Amino acid sequence: MSSTFRLGTIAGIRVGAHWSVLGILLILVVALGFRNWPVLAPGHAGVVYVLAAVVTAVFFLASLLAHELAHAVVARRQGIEVDDITLWLLGGLARLRSEARTPGADLRVAVAGPLASLVCGAVFGALAWLLVTVDAPFLAVMAAVYLALFNGVLAAFNLVPAAPLDGGRVLRAALWAWKGDRHLAAVWSARAGRGFGILLILAGVWQLLFAGTGSGLWWVLIGLFVVTVAGAEEREAHLGSTLQDVRVSEVMTPDPDTTDADTSVHDFLHDVVLVRRHSAFPVVDGRGHVEGLVTLNRLRSVPLDERGTTRVHDIACPASDVPTATPDTPLTDLLPDLRDAPDGRALVFDGDRLAGIVTPTDVSRAVTLRGLVEADPRHVVRPVHGTPPPPVA
Repeated sequence: MSSTFRLGTIAGIRVGAHWSVLGILLILVVALGFRNWPVLAPGHAGVVYVLAAVVTAVFFLASLLAHELAHAVVARRQGIEVDDITLWLLGGLARLRSEARTPGADLRVAVAGPLASLVCGAVFGALAWLLVTVDAPFLAVMAAVYLALFNGVLAAFNLVPAAPLDGGRVLRAALWAWKGDRHLAAVWSARAGRGFGILLILAGVWQLLFAGTGSGLWWVLIGLFVVTVAGAEEREAHLGSTLQDVRVSEVMTPDPDTTDADTSVHDFLHDVVLVRRHSAFPVVDGRGHVEGLVTLNRLRSVPLDERGTTRVHDIACPASDVPTATPDTPLTDLLPDLRDAPDGRALVFDGDRLAGIVTPTDVSRAVTLRGLVEADPRHVVRPVHGTPPPPVA
Protein backbone atom coordinates (compact mmCIF):
# COMPACT_ATOMS: atom_id res chain seq x y z
CA MET A 1 0.00 0.00 0.00
CA SER A 2 1.87 3.07 -1.26
CA SER A 3 1.12 6.67 -0.32
CA THR A 4 -0.76 8.73 -2.85
CA PHE A 5 0.33 11.96 -1.19
CA ARG A 6 2.69 12.80 1.65
CA LEU A 7 1.53 14.39 4.88
CA GLY A 8 4.98 15.18 6.27
CA THR A 9 7.48 13.68 8.69
CA ILE A 10 6.96 12.95 12.38
CA ALA A 11 9.83 11.83 14.64
CA GLY A 12 11.88 11.25 11.49
CA ILE A 13 9.25 8.89 10.01
CA ARG A 14 7.60 9.68 6.68
CA VAL A 15 3.82 9.84 6.87
CA GLY A 16 1.54 9.60 3.86
CA ALA A 17 -1.99 8.71 2.85
CA HIS A 18 -3.47 6.51 0.16
CA TRP A 19 -6.38 8.00 -1.75
CA SER A 20 -8.69 5.36 -0.25
CA VAL A 21 -8.40 7.08 3.15
CA LEU A 22 -11.05 9.44 1.84
CA GLY A 23 -13.41 6.48 2.24
CA ILE A 24 -13.06 6.68 6.03
CA LEU A 25 -13.88 10.38 5.95
CA LEU A 26 -16.90 9.82 3.73
CA ILE A 27 -18.26 6.92 5.81
CA LEU A 28 -17.93 8.82 9.10
CA VAL A 29 -19.37 12.05 7.72
CA VAL A 30 -22.40 10.27 6.26
CA ALA A 31 -22.97 8.05 9.31
CA LEU A 32 -22.54 10.78 11.90
CA GLY A 33 -23.52 13.99 10.13
CA PHE A 34 -26.52 12.71 8.21
CA ARG A 35 -27.84 9.73 10.20
CA ASN A 36 -26.87 9.54 13.88
CA TRP A 37 -26.38 13.02 15.23
CA PRO A 38 -29.49 14.69 13.74
CA VAL A 39 -31.47 12.08 15.73
CA LEU A 40 -29.39 12.05 18.94
CA ALA A 41 -28.75 15.80 19.15
CA PRO A 42 -31.60 17.56 17.29
CA GLY A 43 -31.97 21.28 16.89
CA HIS A 44 -28.93 22.20 14.78
CA ALA A 45 -28.60 23.22 11.16
CA GLY A 46 -27.50 20.53 8.72
CA VAL A 47 -24.17 22.23 8.05
CA VAL A 48 -23.36 22.09 11.79
CA TYR A 49 -23.80 18.31 11.84
CA VAL A 50 -21.61 17.92 8.75
CA LEU A 51 -18.91 20.20 10.16
CA ALA A 52 -18.89 18.32 13.47
CA ALA A 53 -18.68 15.01 11.61
CA VAL A 54 -15.74 16.24 9.49
CA VAL A 55 -13.87 17.40 12.60
CA THR A 56 -14.56 14.07 14.31
CA ALA A 57 -13.36 12.14 11.24
CA VAL A 58 -10.14 14.16 11.11
CA PHE A 59 -9.46 13.51 14.80
CA PHE A 60 -10.15 9.82 14.23
CA LEU A 61 -7.55 9.78 11.45
CA ALA A 62 -5.15 11.49 13.85
CA SER A 63 -5.88 8.67 16.32
CA LEU A 64 -5.07 6.09 13.64
CA LEU A 65 -1.83 7.94 12.97
CA ALA A 66 -0.98 7.91 16.70
CA HIS A 67 -1.61 4.14 16.73
CA GLU A 68 0.77 3.49 13.84
CA LEU A 69 3.30 6.05 15.03
CA ALA A 70 3.51 4.23 18.37
CA HIS A 71 4.36 1.02 16.50
CA ALA A 72 6.99 2.81 14.43
CA VAL A 73 8.68 4.67 17.30
CA VAL A 74 8.89 1.57 19.49
CA ALA A 75 10.15 -0.47 16.52
CA ARG A 76 13.00 1.97 15.93
CA ARG A 77 13.92 1.80 19.61
CA GLN A 78 14.15 -1.98 19.22
CA GLY A 79 16.59 -1.59 16.32
CA ILE A 80 14.00 -2.25 13.61
CA GLU A 81 14.16 -0.08 10.49
CA VAL A 82 10.96 1.78 9.65
CA ASP A 83 10.18 2.92 6.13
CA ASP A 84 7.01 4.97 6.50
CA ILE A 85 3.42 5.11 7.68
CA THR A 86 0.46 5.08 5.29
CA LEU A 87 -3.16 5.81 6.17
CA TRP A 88 -5.73 4.08 3.97
CA LEU A 89 -9.30 2.79 3.80
CA LEU A 90 -9.01 0.14 6.53
CA GLY A 91 -6.79 2.09 8.93
CA GLY A 92 -3.05 2.52 8.82
CA LEU A 93 0.13 0.62 7.99
CA ALA A 94 3.57 1.12 9.50
CA ARG A 95 6.00 -0.48 7.07
CA LEU A 96 8.97 -2.14 8.80
CA ARG A 97 12.03 -3.13 6.80
CA SER A 98 13.35 -5.69 9.26
CA GLU A 99 12.08 -8.01 11.97
CA ALA A 100 12.40 -8.03 15.74
CA ARG A 101 15.36 -10.04 16.98
CA THR A 102 13.74 -11.30 20.19
CA PRO A 103 10.22 -12.23 21.30
CA GLY A 104 10.33 -9.42 23.84
CA ALA A 105 11.04 -6.82 21.17
CA ASP A 106 8.28 -8.29 18.99
CA LEU A 107 5.85 -8.03 21.89
CA ARG A 108 6.74 -4.42 22.68
CA VAL A 109 6.22 -3.34 19.08
CA ALA A 110 2.89 -5.19 18.91
CA VAL A 111 1.32 -3.74 22.06
CA ALA A 112 2.47 -0.16 21.40
CA GLY A 113 -0.37 0.54 18.95
CA PRO A 114 -3.29 -0.65 21.11
CA LEU A 115 -1.81 1.14 24.13
CA ALA A 116 -1.68 4.35 22.10
CA SER A 117 -5.33 3.87 21.11
CA LEU A 118 -6.30 3.30 24.74
CA VAL A 119 -4.51 6.50 25.72
CA CYS A 120 -6.32 8.40 22.95
CA GLY A 121 -9.61 6.92 24.11
CA ALA A 122 -8.89 8.02 27.69
CA VAL A 123 -7.99 11.54 26.52
CA PHE A 124 -11.22 11.90 24.53
CA GLY A 125 -13.19 10.41 27.42
CA ALA A 126 -11.70 12.98 29.78
CA LEU A 127 -12.49 15.69 27.23
CA ALA A 128 -16.13 14.55 27.09
CA TRP A 129 -16.35 14.72 30.90
CA LEU A 130 -14.79 18.21 30.87
CA LEU A 131 -17.26 19.39 28.22
CA VAL A 132 -20.14 18.13 30.34
CA THR A 133 -18.87 19.96 33.42
CA VAL A 134 -18.65 23.28 31.55
CA ASP A 135 -22.12 22.75 30.05
CA ALA A 136 -20.80 22.62 26.46
CA PRO A 137 -23.20 21.91 23.57
CA PHE A 138 -24.41 18.31 23.54
CA LEU A 139 -23.12 17.83 19.98
CA ALA A 140 -19.57 18.63 21.12
CA VAL A 141 -19.92 16.13 23.97
CA MET A 142 -21.18 13.51 21.52
CA ALA A 143 -18.17 14.05 19.26
CA ALA A 144 -15.75 13.48 22.15
CA VAL A 145 -17.71 10.41 23.33
CA TYR A 146 -17.68 8.90 19.84
CA LEU A 147 -13.92 9.45 19.52
CA ALA A 148 -13.38 7.77 22.89
CA LEU A 149 -15.51 4.82 21.76
CA PHE A 150 -13.81 4.61 18.35
CA ASN A 151 -10.38 4.39 19.97
CA GLY A 152 -11.56 1.83 22.51
CA VAL A 153 -12.99 -0.36 19.76
CA LEU A 154 -9.83 0.11 17.68
CA ALA A 155 -7.66 -1.09 20.58
CA ALA A 156 -9.94 -4.06 21.38
CA PHE A 157 -10.28 -5.19 17.75
CA ASN A 158 -6.53 -5.00 17.16
CA LEU A 159 -5.86 -7.20 20.19
CA VAL A 160 -7.72 -10.16 18.65
CA PRO A 161 -5.01 -12.89 18.53
CA ALA A 162 -4.91 -13.23 14.76
CA ALA A 163 -2.40 -11.92 12.21
CA PRO A 164 -2.08 -9.33 10.77
CA LEU A 165 -3.76 -7.65 13.76
CA ASP A 166 -1.63 -6.53 16.67
CA GLY A 167 -3.01 -9.37 18.74
CA GLY A 168 -1.60 -11.73 16.15
CA ARG A 169 1.83 -10.18 16.74
CA VAL A 170 1.34 -10.72 20.49
CA LEU A 171 0.42 -14.35 19.80
CA ARG A 172 3.48 -14.72 17.57
CA ALA A 173 5.77 -13.30 20.26
CA ALA A 174 4.29 -15.64 22.90
CA LEU A 175 4.63 -18.72 20.67
CA TRP A 176 8.14 -17.64 19.68
CA ALA A 177 9.16 -17.38 23.33
CA TRP A 178 7.53 -20.73 24.09
CA LYS A 179 8.74 -22.78 21.11
CA GLY A 180 11.93 -20.89 20.29
CA ASP A 181 11.00 -20.87 16.58
CA ARG A 182 9.96 -17.56 15.10
CA HIS A 183 8.92 -18.99 11.74
CA LEU A 184 6.68 -21.63 13.29
CA ALA A 185 5.12 -18.97 15.54
CA ALA A 186 4.47 -16.78 12.50
CA VAL A 187 2.76 -19.67 10.67
CA TRP A 188 0.43 -20.39 13.60
CA SER A 189 -0.38 -16.71 14.02
CA ALA A 190 -1.13 -16.38 10.30
CA ARG A 191 -3.42 -19.42 10.35
CA ALA A 192 -5.30 -17.93 13.29
CA GLY A 193 -5.64 -14.79 11.17
CA ARG A 194 -7.09 -16.69 8.24
CA GLY A 195 -9.61 -18.35 10.52
CA PHE A 196 -10.63 -15.04 12.03
CA GLY A 197 -10.90 -13.45 8.60
CA ILE A 198 -13.21 -16.23 7.41
CA LEU A 199 -15.41 -15.69 10.48
CA LEU A 200 -15.63 -11.97 9.66
CA ILE A 201 -16.64 -12.76 6.09
CA LEU A 202 -19.32 -15.20 7.23
CA ALA A 203 -20.62 -12.69 9.78
CA GLY A 204 -20.78 -10.00 7.11
CA VAL A 205 -22.60 -12.25 4.67
CA TRP A 206 -25.12 -13.19 7.39
CA GLN A 207 -25.76 -9.50 8.11
CA LEU A 208 -26.25 -8.76 4.42
CA LEU A 209 -28.61 -11.68 3.83
CA PHE A 210 -30.62 -11.87 7.04
CA ALA A 211 -30.13 -8.70 9.09
CA GLY A 212 -30.44 -6.34 6.16
CA THR A 213 -27.68 -4.02 7.42
CA GLY A 214 -25.14 -2.42 5.13
CA SER A 215 -22.40 -2.85 7.74
CA GLY A 216 -22.14 -6.46 6.59
CA LEU A 217 -20.30 -5.30 3.49
CA TRP A 218 -17.73 -3.59 5.72
CA TRP A 219 -17.15 -6.81 7.68
CA VAL A 220 -16.74 -8.76 4.45
CA LEU A 221 -14.18 -6.23 3.23
CA ILE A 222 -12.19 -6.38 6.47
CA GLY A 223 -12.39 -10.18 6.48
CA LEU A 224 -11.06 -10.41 2.93
CA PHE A 225 -8.19 -8.12 3.87
CA VAL A 226 -7.33 -10.20 6.96
CA VAL A 227 -7.48 -13.49 5.02
CA THR A 228 -5.33 -12.12 2.19
CA VAL A 229 -2.62 -10.60 4.38
CA ALA A 230 -2.58 -13.58 6.76
CA GLY A 231 -2.09 -15.90 3.80
CA ALA A 232 0.77 -13.75 2.54
CA GLU A 233 2.37 -13.77 5.99
CA GLU A 234 2.13 -17.55 6.18
CA ARG A 235 3.82 -17.88 2.78
CA GLU A 236 6.51 -15.45 3.91
CA ALA A 237 7.03 -17.43 7.12
CA HIS A 238 7.43 -20.65 5.11
CA LEU A 239 9.89 -18.85 2.84
CA GLY A 240 11.88 -17.60 5.82
CA SER A 241 11.94 -21.10 7.32
CA THR A 242 13.14 -22.58 4.03
CA LEU A 243 15.90 -20.01 3.57
CA GLN A 244 16.85 -19.31 7.19
CA ASP A 245 20.33 -20.86 6.94
CA VAL A 246 21.05 -19.83 3.32
CA ARG A 247 23.78 -17.28 2.66
CA VAL A 248 23.84 -14.85 -0.22
CA SER A 249 26.93 -16.56 -1.64
CA GLU A 250 24.87 -19.75 -2.17
CA VAL A 251 22.31 -18.14 -4.47
CA MET A 252 24.09 -15.24 -6.19
CA THR A 253 25.34 -15.29 -9.74
CA PRO A 254 29.10 -14.90 -9.20
CA ASP A 255 31.32 -12.49 -11.15
CA PRO A 256 28.50 -10.90 -13.15
CA ASP A 257 29.12 -9.41 -16.57
CA THR A 258 29.46 -5.63 -16.41
CA THR A 259 29.22 -2.84 -18.94
CA ASP A 260 31.05 0.43 -19.43
CA ALA A 261 29.14 3.49 -18.23
CA ASP A 262 30.11 5.48 -21.34
CA THR A 263 28.78 2.91 -23.81
CA SER A 264 25.83 4.11 -25.88
CA VAL A 265 22.51 2.34 -25.46
CA HIS A 266 22.64 1.28 -29.12
CA ASP A 267 26.06 -0.35 -28.79
CA PHE A 268 25.13 -1.86 -25.45
CA LEU A 269 22.06 -3.53 -26.94
CA HIS A 270 23.85 -4.97 -29.94
CA ASP A 271 27.28 -5.76 -28.50
CA VAL A 272 26.40 -6.81 -24.97
CA VAL A 273 22.74 -7.66 -24.38
CA LEU A 274 22.23 -9.76 -27.50
CA VAL A 275 25.48 -11.63 -26.85
CA ARG A 276 25.44 -12.22 -23.09
CA ARG A 277 21.65 -12.51 -22.72
CA HIS A 278 21.35 -11.32 -19.13
CA SER A 279 18.50 -9.18 -17.82
CA ALA A 280 20.64 -6.86 -15.69
CA PHE A 281 24.20 -5.55 -15.82
CA PRO A 282 26.24 -3.63 -13.25
CA VAL A 283 27.53 -0.39 -14.76
CA VAL A 284 31.20 0.44 -14.09
CA ASP A 285 33.37 3.46 -14.84
CA GLY A 286 36.84 3.47 -16.37
CA ARG A 287 38.45 2.49 -13.04
CA GLY A 288 36.08 -0.44 -12.53
CA HIS A 289 34.00 1.24 -9.81
CA VAL A 290 30.31 0.32 -9.85
CA GLU A 291 28.14 3.31 -10.75
CA GLY A 292 24.78 1.62 -10.94
CA LEU A 293 22.68 -1.10 -12.53
CA VAL A 294 20.96 -1.21 -15.90
CA THR A 295 18.12 -3.57 -16.79
CA LEU A 296 16.18 -4.41 -19.93
CA ASN A 297 13.19 -2.46 -18.64
CA ARG A 298 15.30 0.68 -18.43
CA LEU A 299 16.53 0.12 -21.98
CA ARG A 300 12.94 0.01 -23.25
CA SER A 301 12.39 3.53 -21.94
CA VAL A 302 14.90 5.00 -24.40
CA PRO A 303 13.33 6.13 -27.72
CA LEU A 304 14.77 4.43 -30.78
CA ASP A 305 16.16 7.65 -32.28
CA GLU A 306 17.99 8.51 -29.00
CA ARG A 307 19.77 5.22 -28.44
CA GLY A 308 22.88 6.27 -30.28
CA THR A 309 23.42 9.39 -28.17
CA THR A 310 22.23 8.16 -24.77
CA ARG A 311 24.85 6.62 -22.51
CA VAL A 312 24.17 3.60 -20.33
CA HIS A 313 25.16 5.73 -17.34
CA ASP A 314 22.27 8.11 -18.09
CA ILE A 315 19.57 5.45 -17.67
CA ALA A 316 21.15 3.21 -15.03
CA CYS A 317 19.75 2.96 -11.52
CA PRO A 318 22.25 4.84 -9.29
CA ALA A 319 24.45 2.64 -7.12
CA SER A 320 23.04 4.34 -4.01
CA ASP A 321 19.58 2.94 -4.85
CA VAL A 322 20.76 -0.63 -5.44
CA PRO A 323 20.72 -2.92 -2.36
CA THR A 324 24.08 -4.42 -1.46
CA ALA A 325 25.20 -7.39 0.60
CA THR A 326 28.26 -9.45 1.39
CA PRO A 327 28.64 -13.13 0.50
CA ASP A 328 28.10 -14.08 4.16
CA THR A 329 24.89 -12.06 4.56
CA PRO A 330 21.87 -14.28 5.40
CA LEU A 331 19.58 -14.31 2.41
CA THR A 332 16.55 -13.60 4.61
CA ASP A 333 18.18 -10.31 5.67
CA LEU A 334 18.50 -9.26 2.04
CA LEU A 335 14.97 -10.21 0.94
CA PRO A 336 13.21 -7.04 2.27
CA ASP A 337 15.72 -4.80 0.47
CA LEU A 338 15.45 -6.92 -2.66
CA ARG A 339 11.65 -6.64 -2.58
CA ASP A 340 11.75 -2.84 -2.33
CA ALA A 341 14.60 -2.30 -4.79
CA PRO A 342 13.71 -0.21 -7.88
CA ASP A 343 14.92 -2.96 -10.22
CA GLY A 344 14.49 -5.98 -7.92
CA ARG A 345 18.22 -6.83 -7.91
CA ALA A 346 21.02 -6.61 -5.38
CA LEU A 347 24.78 -6.44 -5.80
CA VAL A 348 27.16 -8.50 -3.68
CA PHE A 349 30.53 -7.08 -2.67
CA ASP A 350 33.47 -8.88 -1.11
CA GLY A 351 35.28 -5.87 0.28
CA ASP A 352 35.55 -3.45 -2.64
CA ARG A 353 35.28 -6.20 -5.24
CA LEU A 354 32.01 -6.90 -7.05
CA ALA A 355 31.47 -10.57 -6.25
CA GLY A 356 28.00 -11.26 -7.60
CA ILE A 357 24.43 -10.25 -8.29
CA VAL A 358 21.18 -11.57 -6.79
CA THR A 359 17.96 -11.59 -8.81
CA PRO A 360 14.42 -12.83 -8.10
CA THR A 361 15.22 -15.82 -10.30
CA ASP A 362 18.12 -16.72 -8.04
CA VAL A 363 15.84 -16.63 -4.99
CA SER A 364 13.14 -18.68 -6.72
CA ARG A 365 15.72 -21.27 -7.72
CA ALA A 366 16.98 -21.50 -4.13
CA VAL A 367 13.44 -21.98 -2.81
CA THR A 368 12.71 -24.68 -5.40
CA LEU A 369 15.93 -26.57 -4.69
CA ARG A 370 15.38 -26.40 -0.93
CA GLY A 371 11.85 -27.69 -1.41
CA LEU A 372 13.11 -30.62 -3.45
CA VAL A 373 15.76 -31.47 -0.88
CA GLU A 374 13.40 -31.24 2.09
CA ALA A 375 10.84 -33.40 0.27
CA ASP A 376 13.41 -36.20 0.00
CA PRO A 377 12.66 -38.72 2.80
CA ARG A 378 16.40 -39.49 3.03
CA HIS A 379 17.16 -35.83 3.82
CA VAL A 380 18.22 -35.41 7.44
CA VAL A 381 18.44 -32.03 9.11
CA ARG A 382 21.62 -31.99 11.21
CA PRO A 383 21.42 -29.52 14.09
CA VAL A 384 24.29 -27.19 14.84
CA HIS A 385 25.39 -28.17 18.35
CA GLY A 386 26.10 -25.45 20.87
CA THR A 387 23.72 -22.89 19.38
CA PRO A 388 21.65 -21.33 22.18
CA PRO A 389 17.92 -20.67 21.77
CA PRO A 390 16.83 -17.14 20.84
CA PRO A 391 17.04 -14.85 23.86
CA VAL A 392 13.86 -13.52 25.43
CA ALA A 393 14.34 -9.83 26.23
